[in-house]
Amino acid sequence: MTGGWAEYAWPPAIALVSIMLIFLVDVIAERYAEAKFGATHGHGGGLENGRTEAEVAGEATSSKVTSMAGFCKYFFSTYVFSLFRSRANGYMYVAQEPKEVSNENGKSDASGEYVGDVESVYNRREFYSQFSAFLILEFGVIFHSVIIGLALGVAGEEFNTLFPVLVFHQGFEGLGIGARMSAIPFKTGSWLPWFLCLAYGLSTPIAIAIGLGLRGSYNPGSFTANVVSGILDSLSAGILIYTGLVELLARDFLFDPKRTRDSRKLAFMLTCTILGAGLMALLGKWA
Repeated sequence: MTGGWAEYAWPPAIALVSIMLIFLVDVIAERYAEAKFGATHGHGGGLENGRTEAEVAGEATSSKVTSMAGFCKYFFSTYVFSLFRSRANGYMYVAQEPKEVSNENGKSDASGEYVGDVESVYNRREFYSQFSAFLILEFGVIFHSVIIGLALGVAGEEFNTLFPVLVFHQGFEGLGIGARMSAIPFKTGSWLPWFLCLAYGLSTPIAIAIGLGLRGSYNPGSFTANVVSGILDSLSAGILIYTGLVELLARDFLFDPKRTRDSRKLAFMLTCTILGAGLMALLGKWA
């Protein structure tokens, strides 16, 4: 590299820009979800006067819901904190709501409709939360896969080494994407999972075909090729770093209320995660 490209370490700078852009997209998507579901995020996470979530929930549950106003008070005091904590957790944490609420005359209110509406809001917000996080991961992997496919399509003598390494590399990435996708509550018969699977599965083969078509005229060692591949690789690296740290490690190990309390199982999970990261780093020696 020559000129300005040689005077500054551009790859980490571009990766940092990519991380901040994804962060902004994540914040905007979260704000959109808040506005869409008609809730506001106040200071203190929806708790008043320093009370704990359990105290607020207990107070709201013990009070009787006798009107729409009473239900609204019950909803906000019981659920709003959990609603906004759910994005960090990665799972929709729903307090135990009563299936039937009695009014002051001892008669049952038709609160099932309200509970159903609340559950519908939670389910939709859970879907949008997990789906937006998955799209960030998917796009980062696809960018990376395109570069890998192009490199394989124009490879020469290094093809024999590069091909088996990329098979394992893409296979592990596919397992990770599939595992994350399986946790998203898609509607029965939805075409989105099929489309997302095809997008990942076809990105590398299509890039390989393009590389084969350009094999005679494409010079992977040229200045332009190095700049383009370097920018795309750096953007992809930023996306994958953000996804790996925020959406995967932080969400699954730090903020997940459903995380196992079994120390041995947790140690096994951490060991597998570290070994997986080490193996992928080792594959990077040849890929």
